Amino acid sequence: MADAERGTTLDDEKVISQHKEHMMGDVTHGAAERGQLATDENGQPLVEFDKAAESRLRLKIDLYIVPTVAVMYLFCFIDRANVGNAKLAGFDKDLKLEGYDYNAVLSIFFVSYIVFEIPSNLMCQWIGPGWWLPGITLGFGVCSVATAFVTDMSSAAGVRFLLGLFEAGLMPGIAYYLSRWYRRSELAFRLSLYIVMAPLAGAFGGLLASGILLLDSFGSLHSWRMIFAIEGIVTIGIAVVAFFTLTDRPATAKWLSQEEKDLAIARVKSERIGATEVLDKFDMAKTLRGIFSPVTLVTALIFGLNNITVQGLGFFAPTIVKTIYPNATVVSQQLHTVPPYIVGAFFTLLLPYLSWRFDQRLIFFVIGPPLMMTGYIMFLASEDSMVRYGATFIIACGAYAFGALCNAHASANVISDTARSSAIGTVVMFGNIGGLISTWSFLPFDGPNYPIGNGLNLATSTTTLILGIGLWVYIKWDNRRRERIDVHSALAGISQQQIQDMDWRNPAFRWRS
Repeated sequence: MADAERGTTLDDEKVISQHKEHMMGDVTHGAAERGQLATDENGQPLVEFDKAAESRLRLKIDLYIVPTVAVMYLFCFIDRANVGNAKLAGFDKDLKLEGYDYNAVLSIFFVSYIVFEIPSNLMCQWIGPGWWLPGITLGFGVCSVATAFVTDMSSAAGVRFLLGLFEAGLMPGIAYYLSRWYRRSELAFRLSLYIVMAPLAGAFGGLLASGILLLDSFGSLHSWRMIFAIEGIVTIGIAVVAFFTLTDRPATAKWLSQEEKDLAIARVKSERIGATEVLDKFDMAKTLRGIFSPVTLVTALIFGLNNITVQGLGFFAPTIVKTIYPNATVVSQQLHTVPPYIVGAFFTLLLPYLSWRFDQRLIFFVIGPPLMMTGYIMFLASEDSMVRYGATFIIACGAYAFGALCNAHASANVISDTARSSAIGTVVMFGNIGGLISTWSFLPFDGPNYPIGNGLNLATSTTTLILGIGLWVYIKWDNRRRERIDVHSALAGISQQQIQDMDWRNPAFRWRS
């Protein structure tokens, strides 16, 4: 768990490495003590690893870590977006919400979500993911149960504010947590294995809500109140299990042998230029490096624009489907929200998988937006029900993969653990600014065809395409500039600590596309 982690480095960090012998092709084994560099001053790894051993270790990490965090995120997203399903079952009518009241209740969630995003991820680093992630999951599970008992707009808004506070740390916290275990090229696909739960939550949430609404009652609760109570109780159970199954880092994993721990630490460290430790102390300079990296900021803006679409689909897909099939039953309308999410989930896994295999992310920043643009053009150009329903499939194909790709891209383009924590927190914070905007993108007066909401999403997806191309051009240009720098001269006379604090400003560092 989080033992001996608060603000400390790894005392037990040892690296079993295989040193290249360039002339003979020989491999020798040795242990690098804590504080030893894993790269030369030009950023080239000093070690190489047995690919088969890495593959076995990676599979073991996949099986022990990913399922738990994926289920946690599934119910995080369900507990956030189930208000859309509840609305179909009378949530707004029972609470006497009028005009923009429903949008306001959605918005208050994102206020706390945005404010606590970066602080929560820094707390995750300080306390340790093994305690922090289950703790906040328990918190938002309790909030979901509490939503079943709200009686008016004020109580609903208060509970949604607390829900945002607890949920703020989960998406960036899991992304940061996985960055402790995986190489940069591997990270996007592993992130997709839990972020895919967002579209699956839309599908599963619709099915679950439909099933719950078939019940006569749950205790004293009826109708939409049963949705919040039952789903919240399940979330609480998942949090309790996670307290026992998650471990902070490779060095504390009881399910790894000592050799596997050493390999897990060594391979992550081998990608960190100038670093002498995998987990560093909290450092304000590194925190600011992570936040204000140009790649972090542009990636965060891209994710913010994309999240207007992703969160809008989560909150308003049931409402949009209702306008397409106005005469269908409530259960039928819920079920019609499922197929687009299934297709979106497939692409959420496919694009990051290709990213892992080709070690590329920016190409998918350029592939995804045209799909979203096509879908919103279809919404704007046609009132035919089947055309508009088909558009939701196309939009889902392009939208959902950005969660994994953006967080992996930010993580890949900083060096230190602290900078990685703040960079990921920044990306997700911007994403939820987009989520806040999304709550006002489909307004009552704009229905039933929502030309303003669809036009807004067409504009954001177009801007995302432009920013993706621009970021790709910048990275190529700056890497060429860095190649002309004499690294040895640039770092002459600088202490090891100063080199570590440089992070991505180290002239030996190269942006990864």
